[in-house]
Amino acid sequence: MNRSARSARATSNETSTTRRASRAEWWRSYFDDVYLREYEPLFTLERDRREVARLLDILGLPSGARVLDVPCGQGRHAHLLAEAGFLVDGVDLSPQLLARARARGTGPTLHYHERDMRRLPRSWNRRFNAVLNLFTSFGFFADPGDDRRVVAEFARVLRPGGVLIWHGGDRDGVMARFLDRDWWQTSDGTLHAQERSFDPLSGILTIESRWSGPDGSGEREHRIRLYTPTRLAELCAEAGLIVEAAYDGWRDRSLTRRSSEMLLVARKEGARRELPARKSRR
Repeated sequence: MNRSARSARATSNETSTTRRASRAEWWRSYFDDVYLREYEPLFTLERDRREVARLLDILGLPSGARVLDVPCGQGRHAHLLAEAGFLVDGVDLSPQLLARARARGTGPTLHYHERDMRRLPRSWNRRFNAVLNLFTSFGFFADPGDDRRVVAEFARVLRPGGVLIWHGGDRDGVMARFLDRDWWQTSDGTLHAQERSFDPLSGILTIESRWSGPDGSGEREHRIRLYTPTRLAELCAEAGLIVEAAYDGWRDRSLTRRSSEMLLVARKEGARRELPARKSRR
């Protein structure tokens, strides 16, 4: 093989490796303006307020409690939680979504940070009363060990007795009602379509998105590892978090085998329990 052929082959191999890495780390570039437009029908203030009201009901925390929203995206929940009187930190890796979050407003009770949720600040040990992981914001990484690291980080930054609220797709329910293709139109006239496939061995759901509208057209792909509630409870237990309740998504009813979404409430071990008052002797 001559030098030019070897060079061409090396370039081809490098390109192939780059493409594989790009596919594996789709989350680095996916959460942008196209994402905001694609999921626009779900991003309503009415829905945000309804979900935050449910969070307040489940958490039952006093004003001034510390809450971590990770990843926080465009601040849909973080902003309203700060309005409700909590000290809120939002973490996300997307500069575009964080810019949208900060545009909603920041202040002494609301701060946003551009960070990887696998590596939260070391100074946050036992800092928060609650950690929120919402809107299917889990299972992004190619290595399932990274999901375990994320849960461990959630546990590390929680105070003893603190609560993790996890919301996302339930593998059992999603498969029971699997929809392999779907389409919708957003307010600017853009037509969005998705085709979905699922690998039962890896648990990976692959979503191919295509769009066409006034601002152009395009296509891309993202992948999410779906979990059963059983496996998530095991991951939590490994990190010292005990699942206390499992709901059918945002509804105030128990999770069922056909629930397409689940909301799990897990508490960090080590809370100091109040002893019953002693009866006085006479």
